[in-house]
Amino acid sequence: MGDRYSLQEEPFHPWIRTAPFFQGLPESVVEPALIHLVTRTHPANQVILLENDWGGSVYFIFEGWVKIRTYNLEGKEVTLNILGKGELFGEMAALDEVPRSTDVITLTTTVIGSLPAQDFVKLLQIEPLAGVRLSKLMARRLRQVNRRLRLRESDSQSRVADTLLFLAEGQGKRAQTGTEIPNLPHRELSSLSGLARETVTRVLTRLEKKGLIQRDQETICIPDVSALERLIV
Repeated sequence: MGDRYSLQEEPFHPWIRTAPFFQGLPESVVEPALIHLVTRTHPANQVILLENDWGGSVYFIFEGWVKIRTYNLEGKEVTLNILGKGELFGEMAALDEVPRSTDVITLTTTVIGSLPAQDFVKLLQIEPLAGVRLSKLMARRLRQVNRRLRLRESDSQSRVADTLLFLAEGQGKRAQTGTEIPNLPHRELSSLSGLARETVTRVLTRLEKKGLIQRDQETICIPDVSALERLIV
């Protein structure tokens, strides 16, 4: 069941205050825009959106992780992105009113806020900063995809390193020991990098032995991001 979040009871949810998209936007604009926001908790491996669905909502991640996937001409699954807390998805279909171009599936138990597309578009129309934020988000995602496409012919070490840096740019968290990213299943890193899962496992082990990453059950820590960047050729 969905829990309707009432901004009238609490003007701003803590997540709203810290979400990059909403930071700095006037309360007088954000409050009415989010009045119809509905949150739901989804288990891992649940399909949230399917390719060719029509876009009636824009989605904000409160907790957890989702992957954006499509399929290549051979029918093989391709992971385009991994999104976590603070990110949004579904904005393209809301803007151009065409069917969705990818699937979205949860990787963990995930709490997602669903906002009617018309409310999101209205926010963009009345608040210029919201439009700028969305433009920067879409430009960053396009830049990341272009970089990964350029590296498709690089060696496996460069491609795995770039995948880790890609995740660090989008979801990295500063810690005392470096930048932490989620320790995703190797099949997801395989799909993101375009490499075989066994190859990804070997490269991760090599990077760990070199001290370029540190792993535990939940996270991968990158002690020195610049050192990992220097591996990419």
